[in-house]
Amino acid sequence: MTMNNDYNKPEILAPAGDYERLEAAVNYGADAVYLGSTSFGMRSGPANFSIDELKKACDFAHSRNVRIYLTCNTVPRNNEIDVLPDFVKATSEAGVDAYIVTDTGVLELIKKYSPDTDIHISTQAGICNYASANTFYNMGAKRVVLARELSMSEIAEIREKTPKELEIECFVHGAMCVSFSGRCLLSNYMTGRDSNRGDCAQPCRWKYALCEETRPGQYFPIEDDSTGTYILNSKDMCMIEHIPELYRAGVSSLKIEGRAKSAYYTAMAANAYKSAVNEFVKSGFSDSFKPSQWIVDELYKISYRDYCTGFYFDNPTDNANISFKGGYNREWSVAGIALSYENGRLYGTQRNRFFEGDILEVAQKETEPFKITVTDLRNEDGEKINNAPHPTMNFSFNCDKPVLPGAYLRMETKTERN
Repeated sequence: MTMNNDYNKPEILAPAGDYERLEAAVNYGADAVYLGSTSFGMRSGPANFSIDELKKACDFAHSRNVRIYLTCNTVPRNNEIDVLPDFVKATSEAGVDAYIVTDTGVLELIKKYSPDTDIHISTQAGICNYASANTFYNMGAKRVVLARELSMSEIAEIREKTPKELEIECFVHGAMCVSFSGRCLLSNYMTGRDSNRGDCAQPCRWKYALCEETRPGQYFPIEDDSTGTYILNSKDMCMIEHIPELYRAGVSSLKIEGRAKSAYYTAMAANAYKSAVNEFVKSGFSDSFKPSQWIVDELYKISYRDYCTGFYFDNPTDNANISFKGGYNREWSVAGIALSYENGRLYGTQRNRFFEGDILEVAQKETEPFKITVTDLRNEDGEKINNAPHPTMNFSFNCDKPVLPGAYLRMETKTERN
């Protein structure tokens, strides 16, 4: 494996499906945020950003020295190409720092209509070798987002055989696609929703059984199990304990998946990876570095499928990383968000019901979480209450430790980790 001798701190790249999630990413340590506008992005489910909202997002992020990367990585049809130049000019004027693209025609149009904006090649392009990476670099790309199917040693070889000016970005956390780098037609066939145009219905997450053609309506489990099996359902990726290997392989940017996920997920994932990278730097970039246990635990306090390390260390033919169950693990929920702390009292807004006497955990930026007990709980009128039952209601209670505005107040649920 090649050695990264530049000793540059890896970038933490977080997702944002709307403005609330953008703020969460920025406030909790992301160095850059990737998001979509109203067209040409690979996620149509999230709210995304209008041109005006995009301008607001760029202004906010840039005020915090955070970069904005705009997804423009669908494969457009003929009837969309004519509107692309105006889209590029408008989003460029809004202030985006880079476009994430797949299609080479889109790449050329961006170079023409926004020549000073960086171009990143999407994982949708399926870059698996240094020849492809070099070709995109020669076409004007500043960064390549490598295919998720590559091993750590393959990434290191790409780094060794490409110009040092070419940045390498890799996914390190979140949902994985059962198809090669997201190139899937299953959603198209089953629902008419085009996965390569940002509208995947995720049929790979559904439960399947066998049906014999002469016995319609009789379903037989694929395994000897009455619940059937999720034969196409990928585990989630988690590389929080492998920062040194990613760094030594030459990865410039650590990408977190999840534009359709909550602001809390975005904040906690960004916070965990930023905290881990900061500890890694403080260790002197030690090969034996492992993040503090509280950082690892943060990624079990968001919703997640069973974790794995993707294909960085396992060949897909040896380990397909399939999760043979449906749904997410959810061991914690957000009780509220802190608004202010004054004279020994915490003021906040509620997200899920909690009670007087409950023990909550406070999650803040780049800080080990700590516990507090709810005492003297009151509503926004100062009236004493036994519980906070209404979403977004304001509340306050006694708190003997200062809490920063925007901190998440969470509570543990009954679910056991699998």
